[in-house]
Amino acid sequence: MGEGKIRNILITGGAGFIGSSLCLALLKSDYNIIVIDNLSKQVHGKQPEKSQLYQRIKNKVKFINSCVTKIDNYISYLKSADAIIHLAAETGTGQSMYEINKYSDVNISGTSKILDYLVNNKHNLKKFIVASSRSIYGEGKYIDANNKFVFPDARLEADLENNFFECKSDLSNSVLKLVATSEDCLIKPSSVYGLTKYFQEQIVKTVCNSVSIPSIALRFQNVYGPGQSLSNPYTGILSIFSNLILNKSRINIFEDGKQSRDFVYINDVVDSIIISLESDLSGHYSFNVGSGEATTVLQIFKLLSSSYSIDCDYYISGNYRLGDIRHNFADLSLIKQKLNFSPKWKINEGIFQFCEWVKDQKISKIDYEGSLNEMKSKNLFKQ
Repeated sequence: MGEGKIRNILITGGAGFIGSSLCLALLKSDYNIIVIDNLSKQVHGKQPEKSQLYQRIKNKVKFINSCVTKIDNYISYLKSADAIIHLAAETGTGQSMYEINKYSDVNISGTSKILDYLVNNKHNLKKFIVASSRSIYGEGKYIDANNKFVFPDARLEADLENNFFECKSDLSNSVLKLVATSEDCLIKPSSVYGLTKYFQEQIVKTVCNSVSIPSIALRFQNVYGPGQSLSNPYTGILSIFSNLILNKSRINIFEDGKQSRDFVYINDVVDSIIISLESDLSGHYSFNVGSGEATTVLQIFKLLSSSYSIDCDYYISGNYRLGDIRHNFADLSLIKQKLNFSPKWKINEGIFQFCEWVKDQKISKIDYEGSLNEMKSKNLFKQ
């Protein structure tokens, strides 16, 4: 690679699901990769250094076992990095609502310390990419009966208690119609996690602008695919459902099962990061990264059951979690225009690949009920 090109890449959270998949892809090109990751037991299990995610990159990259907040452990690598891909974060909307300090410390303080170093010290950084989230939008974008755009607040608990789950107009009380959420939508996070991700975006943009470092925030939708944690009961509906289906557990589908998300396959997410890394864009951008399609929770369950050929027992309970959104799917117009990125994977193709991978894994029963009981004790999960 020529002078001035990106060669040394520091990836925080690089041993996680997205991070390890990204490392494997980048290793095919002429990059030096440094990974910072604390091998969290929630992601990597009780023996983190034996986890499949860590084993994917072990001895293939320079690895620093450290929390992102402990910047002194990796400060020498910040000095030489040409690009930072900042993936390290505590994830999960539900858990964030009662582990507020933990989420703020890792997501906010960790990001702040990296940026503080860049402002106050010499460095070689040419690009900063930060993983953001669709959760920053909250309920996202809708239209009302008059075809006007509406950005609703979080749903009222009184409505949820009465099994009314859709977003409605404040004026007419009528059900709103979902449309694709674009990057210029109002930002209205309904969880602490969403707030911290938006903070990451904004502080990266503000600080990088002040020191003339191009930055890109990638607003990932619901990422899934081979390699995602099958032992984390707090996040990842495909992993949770897969674990329960394969253990022949009866599955509780919250609300009415019609709540929907934009599920984006891991290969498309990795492609979006590499395209961002290698782009000539200057300035500061935020882009949605998704499939551009909405899929309901009930559809996901049925696709998984079919792929595993297991007729699993389930019930639609009407239970709900405070902080959950009803719907969301991404408008991908901007990232296509600026980076020529379009997703390649359809949901049925991605789930097939995911399930084929899961079939080869050792599946231990997760304490999903325990995670729900934690939320219930905090008055955040309602039955």
